[in-house]
Amino acid sequence: MTPLAAGARLALLTSGGDAPGMNAALRGGARVAGALGFEVLGVEEGYVGLLEGRVRPLDVHAADDGARRGGTILGSARSKVFPTPDGQRRAREVLAEHRIDALLVIGGNGSLTGANAIADAVAVAGLPASIDNDVGCTSMAIGVDTALNTIVGACDRIADTASAHRRTFFVEVMGRDCGYLAMTAAIASGADAVLVPEAGRDEAAIVEGVARAMEAAYARDSGKRRVLVVKAEGVKVDAATLKARVDARVAATLPDVETRVTVLGHVVRGGVPTAFDRLLGARLANAAVRALAAGERGFMAGWGGPGIAHPPCAFDPYVVLTPLDEVLAETARLMRGDSELARWRRKIVEEIEPILTR
Repeated sequence: MTPLAAGARLALLTSGGDAPGMNAALRGGARVAGALGFEVLGVEEGYVGLLEGRVRPLDVHAADDGARRGGTILGSARSKVFPTPDGQRRAREVLAEHRIDALLVIGGNGSLTGANAIADAVAVAGLPASIDNDVGCTSMAIGVDTALNTIVGACDRIADTASAHRRTFFVEVMGRDCGYLAMTAAIASGADAVLVPEAGRDEAAIVEGVARAMEAAYARDSGKRRVLVVKAEGVKVDAATLKARVDARVAATLPDVETRVTVLGHVVRGGVPTAFDRLLGARLANAAVRALAAGERGFMAGWGGPGIAHPPCAFDPYVVLTPLDEVLAETARLMRGDSELARWRRKIVEEIEPILTR
């Protein structure tokens, strides 16, 4: 390993879907890099900006102010050109033109894949930032805690109005093909049912399960006046269709119960990051920059926890450095449902369903 020399140029880049806490990671990375004697640069608009050569000194004071806000002060984008051979050749040219010695990429699976693709040209490190919590080799990604708190807050408010009118609400949350947000939000908000793609149910089974949860909740002796169903966007029946089919199914048994749909959408991505997400971003960035300085290359700094294969790094007892190749392979297994974590999530969904509907 060859350590980075004082005066080395470190560029920071945010890519893919924005996640609350990205700015805190930028601030942490910039502050630590400056303290180590590096020149700190920012790449605007992710890999799109990298291909266009939009590289500038990163204003640490702007990063200080931005750390309290969601989004990303550098901007983010998804590039269709960067994954191509021509795009990656151009990226290498820009890195050389700007004499960049190291690159810290903050983003999800696609962003880390991009970092790995140019790891032969520059020292690269990645930080997992995805509200979906769908990145392997980290127990928590930047932005997840804030998104979860946003969902739970919305569910609490919806539950108030639902109770006033004896209504059932279907609340759809983000997460792409991962049901982590829906599952954890359902538990935290006291929902009556949760629908996640990991369960692998067809449309008929989903409708029947929701109908039975409603009938159990509104049973004559329960005294309950609302039902809350949290649905992950990765469940392949859209919310409007689900509402229509459930309405038809319970028309005879629950004729006076109304149903409503709320799709939280991108509201889940925004907002002020929680203290945990700010600290998570800062601590992951601190470890990543110090590891780059020490000569580590081609890794992701992830948050430790059960199932994380590697031991903690020397810079933080909760941070684990995993080669990017391993991260991408484990992420693919997670998305296919083959990983230990995916199997555990399916098991939890099966166990909590009868508990939620009691």
